[in-house]
Amino acid sequence: MQLKILGSAAGGAFPQWNCACANCRAVRAGTFNGKTRTQTQVALTEDGRSWFLLGASPDLRAQIEATPELHPRDGARQSPIAGVVLANADLDHVLGLLLLRELQPLRIYATTSVRRILQEGNSMFGMLQRIPNQAVWTDFSLGTQFNLCNAQGEDSGLRCRALSLSTHYPAYVTADRRSQLAPGGASLGFIIDSASPSGPRFAYMPAVPHIDDRLLNQFEACDLLLFDGTFWSDDELIRVQGSGQTALQMGHIPVESILSKLAGLRRPRKIFLHINNTNPMLDEASVEHRRVRDAGWEIAEDGWQFNL
Repeated sequence: MQLKILGSAAGGAFPQWNCACANCRAVRAGTFNGKTRTQTQVALTEDGRSWFLLGASPDLRAQIEATPELHPRDGARQSPIAGVVLANADLDHVLGLLLLRELQPLRIYATTSVRRILQEGNSMFGMLQRIPNQAVWTDFSLGTQFNLCNAQGEDSGLRCRALSLSTHYPAYVTADRRSQLAPGGASLGFIIDSASPSGPRFAYMPAVPHIDDRLLNQFEACDLLLFDGTFWSDDELIRVQGSGQTALQMGHIPVESILSKLAGLRRPRKIFLHINNTNPMLDEASVEHRRVRDAGWEIAEDGWQFNL
């Protein structure tokens, strides 16, 4: 299994277009001890030819162009991108679908609730249905393993299982619509492995509001853990901008808490992604960055590749 991190930042990327926090100011001044990042996007493949995306970020077009493996190979119109698996309906997770509207056959996996939000509540996503089978939507159930297939139904050799992490839908989903949806399908994490019984396994957890023994057991069975690194501290945004919600209110455990909560996790390689532009651990000269590295964690960068 091959996995590529195309983007590693939270919504708005880094630097964020309207932010003048210390990190963003330093980037623009050319004095930042670290790297810029696009919005979180992960791609994976079992055979090196058919690729599947976890979400579809607003930065997807630039991320594809920066990744030769995702460039067209055969014919005038073709893409190795075979499908997309959606963890939620957040804008920074689904807007990239509209960049894939050029009549490319595509299979999109989602919970029934997320599919309804996009198909029934947002007419723009009709651009993915201009011709028959342009996008084949496939609903999946929580906790049930499903094979990742292309639009023609060809099996990729990859399997996925979704875990419910949160019951909160995006703010743009109306109260009336939310009352019609299953709360457990709002925000998900994925466990993905190869069809081979002894094949590699990784966990993709971009937004985690709490950790319990169920999750810990899942992580310990993985070779790689990509985990929510959005905020360093619970009051991070409030301190930066003077108001707003805490990290926990927004559905993210602060990194400084994760380092202790997951200190006993031994097996997987542990990597933070979905990192907000305000997070001090982005500064590679910071105390926070050193604490993360000393605890055995890594901080994802755009372009990282893993062969599992």
